Amino acid sequence: MNFKIKTSFLLLFVLNFFFAQTITFVSERSGQPLTKVSVFGKDGNILGFSDIDGKIDRSALKPEQEKFKIIHENLVLAELSYAEINKDIVKLNDKVREIEAVVIKKSKPAKYLFIRGNFNSYVVVNNKLNCYVDGVATYIFDNKTKKVKSTNIEQYRIFWLESAENEFRKMGSWDYSSSLELPKLKDVGNIYDYKSKKAKIKELKSAAKDQMEITGEALQNKEFSILGIRLFDIKTILNVSYEKDSKKTLRDFIESNEIGFMKLKHKTEENYNQVVVYRNFNAAEIDFSNSKDVPKVKYDKTKSNYATKYWEDPSFPNMQTVFSSFFKDDLKEKQNVK
Repeated sequence: MNFKIKTSFLLLFVLNFFFAQTITFVSERSGQPLTKVSVFGKDGNILGFSDIDGKIDRSALKPEQEKFKIIHENLVLAELSYAEINKDIVKLNDKVREIEAVVIKKSKPAKYLFIRGNFNSYVVVNNKLNCYVDGVATYIFDNKTKKVKSTNIEQYRIFWLESAENEFRKMGSWDYSSSLELPKLKDVGNIYDYKSKKAKIKELKSAAKDQMEITGEALQNKEFSILGIRLFDIKTILNVSYEKDSKKTLRDFIESNEIGFMKLKHKTEENYNQVVVYRNFNAAEIDFSNSKDVPKVKYDKTKSNYATKYWEDPSFPNMQTVFSSFFKDDLKEKQNVK
Protein backbone atom coordinates (compact mmCIF):
# COMPACT_ATOMS: atom_id res chain seq x y z
CA MET A 1 0.00 0.00 0.00
CA ASN A 2 1.66 3.26 -1.07
CA PHE A 3 1.87 6.45 0.96
CA LYS A 4 -1.04 8.22 -0.80
CA ILE A 5 -3.44 5.32 -0.18
CA LYS A 6 -2.40 5.09 3.48
CA THR A 7 -2.93 8.82 3.88
CA SER A 8 -6.39 8.61 2.29
CA PHE A 9 -7.45 5.79 4.63
CA LEU A 10 -6.16 7.73 7.64
CA LEU A 11 -8.02 10.89 6.60
CA LEU A 12 -11.24 8.92 6.05
CA PHE A 13 -10.89 7.31 9.49
CA VAL A 14 -10.32 10.67 11.18
CA LEU A 15 -13.33 12.25 9.43
CA ASN A 16 -15.59 9.33 10.32
CA PHE A 17 -14.46 9.49 13.94
CA PHE A 18 -15.07 13.24 14.10
CA PHE A 19 -18.55 13.14 12.62
CA ALA A 20 -19.50 10.19 14.82
CA GLN A 21 -18.96 12.40 17.88
CA THR A 22 -21.51 15.02 16.82
CA ILE A 23 -25.15 15.29 15.82
CA THR A 24 -26.12 17.89 13.23
CA PHE A 25 -29.56 19.52 13.22
CA VAL A 26 -30.76 20.73 9.83
CA SER A 27 -33.91 22.37 8.53
CA GLU A 28 -36.32 19.90 6.96
CA ARG A 29 -37.46 22.53 4.46
CA SER A 30 -34.13 24.16 3.49
CA GLY A 31 -31.52 21.54 4.39
CA GLN A 32 -29.42 24.22 6.11
CA PRO A 33 -27.90 23.86 9.60
CA LEU A 34 -30.07 24.99 12.51
CA THR A 35 -28.16 27.05 15.04
CA LYS A 36 -29.20 27.65 18.65
CA VAL A 37 -31.16 24.41 19.03
CA SER A 38 -31.47 23.42 22.70
CA VAL A 39 -31.84 19.76 23.66
CA PHE A 40 -33.62 19.16 26.97
CA GLY A 41 -33.59 15.85 28.83
CA LYS A 42 -36.70 14.45 30.49
CA ASP A 43 -35.70 16.02 33.83
CA GLY A 44 -35.34 19.53 32.38
CA ASN A 45 -31.55 19.40 32.04
CA ILE A 46 -30.13 21.25 29.03
CA LEU A 47 -27.90 18.66 27.38
CA GLY A 48 -26.84 20.46 24.22
CA PHE A 49 -26.96 23.74 22.29
CA SER A 50 -26.12 23.66 18.58
CA ASP A 51 -23.42 25.89 17.12
CA ILE A 52 -23.51 27.78 13.82
CA ASP A 53 -22.93 24.50 11.98
CA GLY A 54 -25.95 22.95 13.71
CA LYS A 55 -23.79 20.55 15.73
CA ILE A 56 -24.00 19.32 19.31
CA ASP A 57 -21.83 16.85 21.20
CA ARG A 58 -23.33 13.36 20.90
CA SER A 59 -21.74 12.16 24.16
CA ALA A 60 -24.06 14.42 26.20
CA LEU A 61 -27.09 12.32 25.18
CA LYS A 62 -27.68 9.08 27.09
CA PRO A 63 -30.19 6.30 26.30
CA GLU A 64 -31.62 6.42 29.82
CA GLN A 65 -32.98 9.93 29.10
CA GLU A 66 -35.53 8.18 26.83
CA LYS A 67 -37.17 11.38 25.55
CA PHE A 68 -35.58 14.63 24.41
CA LYS A 69 -37.40 17.94 23.95
CA ILE A 70 -36.01 20.01 21.07
CA ILE A 71 -36.28 23.82 21.43
CA HIS A 72 -35.55 26.34 18.66
CA GLU A 73 -36.39 30.05 18.58
CA ASN A 74 -37.89 29.59 22.08
CA LEU A 75 -40.45 27.08 20.77
CA VAL A 76 -40.76 23.30 21.07
CA LEU A 77 -40.04 21.78 17.63
CA ALA A 78 -40.16 18.10 18.55
CA GLU A 79 -39.95 15.43 21.22
CA LEU A 80 -37.60 12.68 20.09
CA SER A 81 -36.65 9.28 21.44
CA TYR A 82 -33.00 8.31 21.83
CA ALA A 83 -33.20 6.26 18.61
CA GLU A 84 -34.61 9.25 16.72
CA ILE A 85 -31.95 11.69 17.91
CA ASN A 86 -28.93 9.40 17.94
CA LYS A 87 -28.09 10.01 14.27
CA ASP A 88 -25.44 11.90 12.35
CA ILE A 89 -28.09 14.22 10.89
CA VAL A 90 -31.47 15.05 12.46
CA LYS A 91 -33.99 16.91 10.31
CA LEU A 92 -36.36 19.28 12.10
CA ASN A 93 -39.49 21.03 10.88
CA ASP A 94 -38.57 24.62 11.78
CA LYS A 95 -41.48 26.26 9.95
CA VAL A 96 -43.20 27.12 13.21
CA ARG A 97 -42.75 30.88 13.52
CA GLU A 98 -41.71 33.28 10.82
CA ILE A 99 -39.16 35.89 11.88
CA GLU A 100 -40.95 39.08 12.86
CA ALA A 101 -39.86 42.06 10.74
CA VAL A 102 -38.05 44.77 12.71
CA VAL A 103 -40.11 47.97 12.45
CA ILE A 104 -38.12 51.09 11.54
CA LYS A 105 -40.22 53.91 12.99
CA LYS A 106 -38.24 56.81 11.48
CA SER A 107 -35.99 56.86 8.45
CA LYS A 108 -34.26 60.18 9.16
CA PRO A 109 -31.08 59.61 11.20
CA ALA A 110 -30.46 61.56 14.40
CA LYS A 111 -27.82 61.66 17.15
CA TYR A 112 -29.01 58.42 18.75
CA LEU A 113 -30.38 55.17 17.42
CA PHE A 114 -32.78 53.18 19.60
CA ILE A 115 -33.29 49.44 19.33
CA ARG A 116 -36.25 48.24 21.39
CA GLY A 117 -37.06 44.58 21.81
CA ASN A 118 -37.53 41.52 24.00
CA PHE A 119 -34.95 39.72 26.08
CA ASN A 120 -34.46 36.68 28.24
CA SER A 121 -31.53 35.41 30.25
CA TYR A 122 -31.01 32.27 32.30
CA VAL A 123 -28.33 30.38 34.16
CA VAL A 124 -27.87 26.61 34.05
CA VAL A 125 -25.74 24.87 36.70
CA ASN A 126 -24.63 21.28 36.06
CA ASN A 127 -27.20 21.14 33.21
CA LYS A 128 -30.10 22.24 35.46
CA LEU A 129 -31.87 25.61 35.36
CA ASN A 130 -30.91 27.86 38.26
CA CYS A 131 -32.68 31.16 37.54
CA TYR A 132 -34.44 33.03 34.71
CA VAL A 133 -35.45 36.57 33.70
CA ASP A 134 -37.23 38.07 30.71
CA GLY A 135 -38.61 41.46 29.73
CA VAL A 136 -38.63 44.43 27.38
CA ALA A 137 -35.65 46.75 26.93
CA THR A 138 -34.26 49.53 24.73
CA TYR A 139 -30.60 49.90 23.76
CA ILE A 140 -29.43 53.41 22.91
CA PHE A 141 -26.55 53.66 20.43
CA ASP A 142 -24.45 56.62 19.39
CA ASN A 143 -25.45 56.84 15.75
CA LYS A 144 -21.96 58.00 14.73
CA THR A 145 -19.75 55.49 16.55
CA LYS A 146 -22.39 52.71 16.66
CA LYS A 147 -21.44 52.08 20.30
CA VAL A 148 -23.96 51.36 23.09
CA LYS A 149 -24.57 54.40 25.29
CA SER A 150 -27.06 52.78 27.67
CA THR A 151 -29.32 49.78 28.22
CA ASN A 152 -32.79 50.58 29.54
CA ILE A 153 -35.12 47.91 30.90
CA GLU A 154 -38.78 48.86 30.58
CA GLN A 155 -40.27 45.94 32.54
CA TYR A 156 -39.23 42.45 33.54
CA ARG A 157 -40.06 39.38 35.62
CA ILE A 158 -37.55 37.15 37.36
CA PHE A 159 -37.74 33.52 38.53
CA TRP A 160 -35.64 31.25 40.70
CA LEU A 161 -35.71 27.68 41.98
CA GLU A 162 -36.50 27.32 45.66
CA SER A 163 -33.79 24.69 45.99
CA ALA A 164 -31.07 27.28 45.28
CA GLU A 165 -29.01 28.45 48.26
CA ASN A 166 -25.77 30.27 48.97
CA GLU A 167 -23.61 27.87 50.95
CA PHE A 168 -20.14 29.22 50.11
CA ARG A 169 -18.47 25.80 49.91
CA LYS A 170 -21.24 24.26 47.74
CA MET A 171 -21.11 26.26 44.54
CA GLY A 172 -23.38 23.86 42.68
CA SER A 173 -26.33 24.95 44.89
CA TRP A 174 -25.78 28.72 44.67
CA ASP A 175 -28.42 31.17 43.50
CA TYR A 176 -26.78 32.70 40.39
CA SER A 177 -29.34 35.50 39.89
CA SER A 178 -26.52 38.06 39.92
CA SER A 179 -25.50 36.75 36.48
CA LEU A 180 -28.88 37.52 34.90
CA GLU A 181 -27.81 40.31 32.57
CA LEU A 182 -28.77 41.36 29.06
CA PRO A 183 -26.46 40.86 26.07
CA LYS A 184 -23.91 43.68 25.83
CA LEU A 185 -24.46 44.33 22.09
CA LYS A 186 -20.99 45.83 22.24
CA ASP A 187 -20.05 45.58 18.55
CA VAL A 188 -23.25 44.64 16.72
CA GLY A 189 -22.95 47.90 14.74
CA ASN A 190 -19.30 47.15 13.87
CA ILE A 191 -19.37 43.37 13.77
CA TYR A 192 -16.28 43.05 11.59
CA ASP A 193 -14.20 44.70 14.32
CA TYR A 194 -13.78 41.21 15.79
CA LYS A 195 -10.31 40.63 14.37
CA SER A 196 -8.60 39.16 17.42
CA LYS A 197 -6.40 36.20 16.58
CA LYS A 198 -7.83 34.46 19.64
CA ALA A 199 -11.44 34.78 18.46
CA LYS A 200 -12.87 32.35 15.92
CA ILE A 201 -15.38 33.79 13.46
CA LYS A 202 -17.85 31.88 11.29
CA GLU A 203 -20.61 33.13 9.00
CA LEU A 204 -23.79 31.41 7.86
CA LYS A 205 -26.28 32.65 5.26
CA SER A 206 -29.60 30.96 5.92
CA ALA A 207 -32.86 31.31 4.04
CA ALA A 208 -34.13 34.02 6.39
CA LYS A 209 -31.08 35.84 7.79
CA ASP A 210 -27.30 36.20 7.92
CA GLN A 211 -25.61 34.93 11.08
CA MET A 212 -22.17 35.45 12.57
CA GLU A 213 -20.67 33.35 15.36
CA ILE A 214 -17.68 34.61 17.37
CA THR A 215 -16.10 32.27 19.93
CA GLY A 216 -13.32 32.79 22.45
CA GLU A 217 -11.63 30.71 25.13
CA ALA A 218 -9.56 31.23 28.28
CA LEU A 219 -8.05 29.15 31.10
CA GLN A 220 -8.07 26.01 28.97
CA ASN A 221 -4.85 24.53 30.38
CA LYS A 222 -4.73 25.90 33.92
CA GLU A 223 -7.12 27.11 36.58
CA PHE A 224 -7.36 30.51 38.23
CA SER A 225 -7.76 30.73 42.00
CA ILE A 226 -9.17 33.55 44.14
CA LEU A 227 -10.51 33.47 47.71
CA GLY A 228 -10.68 29.68 47.69
CA ILE A 229 -12.63 29.55 44.41
CA ARG A 230 -11.18 27.75 41.39
CA LEU A 231 -12.08 28.84 37.84
CA PHE A 232 -11.35 26.77 34.74
CA ASP A 233 -12.31 26.20 31.09
CA ILE A 234 -13.96 29.50 30.18
CA LYS A 235 -15.62 29.78 26.76
CA THR A 236 -17.88 32.40 25.18
CA ILE A 237 -20.06 32.16 22.07
CA LEU A 238 -21.64 35.24 20.49
CA ASN A 239 -24.18 34.73 17.70
CA VAL A 240 -25.52 37.86 15.97
CA SER A 241 -28.14 37.85 13.21
CA TYR A 242 -28.86 40.46 10.53
CA GLU A 243 -31.23 40.90 7.61
CA LYS A 244 -30.45 38.53 4.76
CA ASP A 245 -27.77 39.77 2.32
CA SER A 246 -27.45 43.04 4.27
CA LYS A 247 -24.44 45.22 5.08
CA LYS A 248 -24.76 44.16 8.76
CA THR A 249 -25.32 47.65 10.15
CA LEU A 250 -27.43 48.54 13.18
CA ARG A 251 -30.43 49.06 10.90
CA ASP A 252 -30.01 45.44 9.73
CA PHE A 253 -29.73 43.96 13.24
CA ILE A 254 -32.25 41.24 14.21
CA GLU A 255 -31.04 39.42 17.33
CA SER A 256 -28.13 38.61 19.60
CA ASN A 257 -27.44 35.44 21.59
CA GLU A 258 -24.58 35.16 24.08
CA ILE A 259 -23.53 31.99 25.90
CA GLY A 260 -20.83 31.89 28.55
CA PHE A 261 -19.39 28.61 29.86
CA MET A 262 -17.31 28.32 33.01
CA LYS A 263 -16.26 25.55 35.39
CA LEU A 264 -15.83 26.53 39.01
CA LYS A 265 -15.66 25.01 42.46
CA HIS A 266 -14.66 25.78 46.00
CA LYS A 267 -11.27 24.37 46.93
CA THR A 268 -12.99 21.88 49.27
CA GLU A 269 -15.18 20.47 46.47
CA GLU A 270 -13.96 17.42 44.61
CA ASN A 271 -15.49 18.19 41.20
CA TYR A 272 -15.99 21.32 39.12
CA ASN A 273 -19.49 22.73 38.61
CA GLN A 274 -20.41 23.59 35.01
CA VAL A 275 -22.10 27.01 34.87
CA VAL A 276 -23.64 28.20 31.60
CA VAL A 277 -25.17 31.68 31.17
CA TYR A 278 -27.54 32.39 28.26
CA ARG A 279 -28.37 35.99 27.26
CA ASN A 280 -30.75 36.70 24.36
CA PHE A 281 -32.22 39.81 22.73
CA ASN A 282 -34.68 40.05 19.79
CA ALA A 283 -35.09 43.44 18.12
CA ALA A 284 -38.65 44.65 17.45
CA GLU A 285 -38.32 48.38 16.68
CA ILE A 286 -35.61 50.76 15.48
CA ASP A 287 -35.99 54.50 16.01
CA PHE A 288 -33.89 57.67 15.88
CA SER A 289 -33.84 60.59 18.31
CA ASN A 290 -31.69 63.48 19.51
CA SER A 291 -32.76 62.73 23.09
CA LYS A 292 -31.80 59.75 25.25
CA ASP A 293 -35.07 59.75 27.19
CA VAL A 294 -36.84 56.37 27.13
CA PRO A 295 -39.13 54.56 29.61
CA LYS A 296 -37.12 52.52 32.12
CA VAL A 297 -37.19 50.98 35.58
CA LYS A 298 -34.48 50.07 38.04
CA TYR A 299 -33.26 46.53 37.45
CA ASP A 300 -33.40 44.95 40.91
CA LYS A 301 -32.71 41.20 40.73
CA THR A 302 -34.54 40.54 43.99
CA LYS A 303 -37.95 41.36 42.50
CA SER A 304 -40.01 41.57 39.30
CA ASN A 305 -41.19 44.87 37.87
CA TYR A 306 -43.88 44.96 35.17
CA ALA A 307 -47.18 46.70 34.43
CA THR A 308 -48.43 44.62 31.51
CA LYS A 309 -48.40 40.93 30.57
CA TYR A 310 -45.86 41.48 27.81
CA TRP A 311 -44.99 37.76 27.71
CA GLU A 312 -48.42 36.97 26.26
CA ASP A 313 -47.48 38.62 22.95
CA PRO A 314 -47.06 35.77 20.39
CA SER A 315 -43.71 37.21 19.24
CA PHE A 316 -42.22 37.23 22.75
CA PRO A 317 -39.36 34.72 23.38
CA ASN A 318 -41.07 33.09 26.36
CA MET A 319 -38.74 30.36 27.60
CA GLN A 320 -40.47 30.42 30.99
CA THR A 321 -43.22 28.17 29.64
CA VAL A 322 -40.61 25.61 28.59
CA PHE A 323 -38.89 25.66 31.96
CA SER A 324 -42.14 25.56 33.94
CA SER A 325 -43.18 22.42 32.02
CA PHE A 326 -40.29 20.67 33.75
CA PHE A 327 -40.09 22.36 37.14
CA LYS A 328 -43.79 23.13 37.74
CA ASP A 329 -44.27 25.00 41.03
CA ASP A 330 -40.58 24.81 41.98
CA LEU A 331 -39.91 27.69 39.58
CA LYS A 332 -40.98 30.70 41.61
CA GLU A 333 -41.47 34.25 40.37
CA LYS A 334 -40.02 36.95 42.58
CA GLN A 335 -42.64 39.41 43.79
CA ASN A 336 -43.76 42.09 41.32
CA VAL A 337 -43.27 45.57 42.79
CA LYS A 338 -45.91 47.17 40.57
